Amino acid sequence: MEALRASSAPSLSNIPKALHKSTFFKHKLMNFQSSSFIPSWSFSSTYHKITSTPFKVFTISSPTSSSSTVSTENTPPPPEPELETEIKDEKFDWFSEWYPIMPLCDLDKRVPHGKKVLGLDIVVWWDKNENAWKVFDDACPHRLAPLSDGRIDKSGRLQCAYHGWCFNGSGHCKLIPQAAPDGPPVHTFKKACVGVYPSSVQHDVVWFWPNKDPEYKDIVKKKTPPYIQELDDPSLTKWFGNRDFPYGYEVLIENLLDPAHVPYAHYGIIQAPPPEVKIDREGGKPIELGVKQLDINGFIGKAEWGGGNFIAPYIYHAFLDPTADLVKESASSSGNNALFFGQKLEKPKVLFTFFCVPVSPGNSRLIWCFPNYFGGWIEKFVPKWMFHIGIDLLVQDSDLYLLHVEERKIMDAGPANWQNACFVPTTSDAFVFGFRRWMNKYTGGQVNWGGKFSETLPPTPPREQLMDRYWSHVVNCRSCNSAYKSLNAVEIILQVISIVSIGIAAATKQSVMSAATRTTVVSMGVVCFVASRWLAHFIYTNFHYHDHNHALH
Repeated sequence: MEALRASSAPSLSNIPKALHKSTFFKHKLMNFQSSSFIPSWSFSSTYHKITSTPFKVFTISSPTSSSSTVSTENTPPPPEPELETEIKDEKFDWFSEWYPIMPLCDLDKRVPHGKKVLGLDIVVWWDKNENAWKVFDDACPHRLAPLSDGRIDKSGRLQCAYHGWCFNGSGHCKLIPQAAPDGPPVHTFKKACVGVYPSSVQHDVVWFWPNKDPEYKDIVKKKTPPYIQELDDPSLTKWFGNRDFPYGYEVLIENLLDPAHVPYAHYGIIQAPPPEVKIDREGGKPIELGVKQLDINGFIGKAEWGGGNFIAPYIYHAFLDPTADLVKESASSSGNNALFFGQKLEKPKVLFTFFCVPVSPGNSRLIWCFPNYFGGWIEKFVPKWMFHIGIDLLVQDSDLYLLHVEERKIMDAGPANWQNACFVPTTSDAFVFGFRRWMNKYTGGQVNWGGKFSETLPPTPPREQLMDRYWSHVVNCRSCNSAYKSLNAVEIILQVISIVSIGIAAATKQSVMSAATRTTVVSMGVVCFVASRWLAHFIYTNFHYHDHNHALH
């Protein structure tokens, strides 16, 4: 790949003190092979929010030290500085953005779904009268009971389960069963209406605008959710997933922006390609990353293997450069296109996208999407839940506890003091540093929760509850939830067969049942009992709690 060359930014007031010996410059990128979790293809995207402006690249070079992981011996001097193009005192408005709620594949049109986004309790439900997904306040105006625990009545209205009040897609109350039919029409009063948020569907995800003011009713005509061209490509198969995490939005994004942790935190789960010189068992190595065009809309991250773009405040997607030396099969004799699982990719323009949703302090939600060209035939043979429990949840569990504890240490130091609390001397942290720089510059270093929360984090629950899979993922994933119910039904059937078989063998007289038959029946009962116990363990470890001990991996 041709080396990137540009100049450093003259004003970097947010550089951490720990980096006082570091320099920011457009650096010739080193060879880097992506970890195997990154698909072996690349894409060229069109982004809605990243604007075309003069850019600057900054990477983090390590201070001169014998223990440094990045040599500064051949570091070129910083070029002449570029002119600043950023607007002074520009601040990010958290409540003037579209937020993703859930992918369509995990929403059931028959029931309302309760979610929390940006500290707001909302309910998502399908209005069959308008053929649209609606997003309401998750509180009935009567006594504030959660509408997400209600139902959709036969007329297609959202009904509160507490007293039966019904609401149409515009939030108007259409029925108060307790109101006298010959009395005043109290259901027409303004206070009987439920708050409605603007909503939209894009990229097979339901989005909402976190402001109920009537002036934003048609906001989608003026501003749409962030658009990513590849997610609308009909030739791609999109694999969606979602999970809630017991750590905050900032830590979630930082983790996704950090490729250096993969061979260590996910050792034994994600197989990274070995470096040329292996210094430890896991195979860690220097990773040269750079950030360009950082503004209020986010930034573009670059690396020789491709890069990753952060679209503020919640989207991160990574891509691979087709000219880079990537983790892929060698080119086939018939052409130079990348190969993946033995398939020749005629259109190597695929990405993986992460939507990082701020839920509340210490809590976040991840929606991931892996578009690809070969998923259609794979899904015919392998259900999505197997991918989730086989790799996705394993990867997430392997660093979940680390991130939960890390966030609390950052909070102890104070979010504004992240720069002093964390020492980030190598270029592998450039994306993370770019994100923290964006937070400090445009958001004051923290999420605006609208005054709903204090700065304290919720207490740490027991490890089994902290790493729970059922409530954080299974109940919110249609594929995993269906598999969970089916496997539980099979477990019960095996137990019943076991009890019945042994009962029949015990109750039947020896003269009626031969010894061979009796042995067969008892054996079948024992096998079914053992199978039910194994299945119970499988269900628990894959759908409830799967611990991860790094010392034993």
